[in-house]
Amino acid sequence: MNVFLTFDYELFFGAETGTVEKCMLEPTRELLSLARKHQTPMTFFVDIGYLICLEKWIPAYPKLQRDHDLVTEQMELILEQGSAIQLHIHPHWEKSVYDGQKWIIDTTNCYKLSDFPMPEIERIVRTYKQRLDEITGQKSHSFRAGGWCIQPFNLLEQVFSELGLTYDSSVFPGGHFEAGAYAFDFRNAPRTNPYRFQSDVCIADPQGEFTEYAIGSYRYSPLFYWRLYGFGKINPKTHRMWGDGIFLSQPGRKQQVLTHFTWNHASTDGYYASKLAAITRRALRKGESDLVFIGHPKGNTLYSIRMLDKYLDRFKNRCTFLTFGQLP
Repeated sequence: MNVFLTFDYELFFGAETGTVEKCMLEPTRELLSLARKHQTPMTFFVDIGYLICLEKWIPAYPKLQRDHDLVTEQMELILEQGSAIQLHIHPHWEKSVYDGQKWIIDTTNCYKLSDFPMPEIERIVRTYKQRLDEITGQKSHSFRAGGWCIQPFNLLEQVFSELGLTYDSSVFPGGHFEAGAYAFDFRNAPRTNPYRFQSDVCIADPQGEFTEYAIGSYRYSPLFYWRLYGFGKINPKTHRMWGDGIFLSQPGRKQQVLTHFTWNHASTDGYYASKLAAITRRALRKGESDLVFIGHPKGNTLYSIRMLDKYLDRFKNRCTFLTFGQLP
């Protein structure tokens, strides 16, 4: 079975974005160290809008050049070590500003690509992909939507086709959430992985020109989330997130997961990493060909790094670890 370890390389988008050092650089160094140790390459979906926004504000605030240089240097290191970089778009950077001290993030009617009129959607996708490809010196062909908000895909179909963005990894089957800035519904997504599609990411089309490598999904119990929140309070040193920012609000989400069984992504972040082995064993039993895990450097903890290390030691000889860059 092929396993893809993927990470959304980004800041936070709540009241505090956090720092480049804590959200991106330091935890990514830990991930790359594991990749080297176990010879298991990873894929980083880079929030290129952040770098474009940095470049916009550097003339007014030259100190931002340091963050830009540090991030692009680490991107070079990612590629040098055999891991991959692909396209991740958070379009709210179109309306974000830097006030001289911190980023002011406003996601109102601009968090999803679908929040923009069609000409703006096409401009954003073209501009962001072009800039990512310029920085990496490679042509990206894989995409992950910010906040999983890939729908409705028919708004992206034409520009993705023109740009050669043939692979997507935004869907996690069974998941759905619509509140605040978020809107996605994958309850009807195919349970086979990968699958081809055309205008709708939740409808398999054997003749479709796009391929969905869906993120693994898992039905989490309320007890799992009680433990997640409890361990964070009981042992904050081990379970505190590496990132020093604040998540974008998900209204009602905490109450939902603490009281109901819910489908969520298969993740390497924090306490979610406790399920890595169980999710992989289940996929192996079912004879699945591909399994995608999602993570975020900012969401790493000492616990999750330790669990990922153990996981790779256990499964690196039972699974083939691939990157999206290795897809044809």
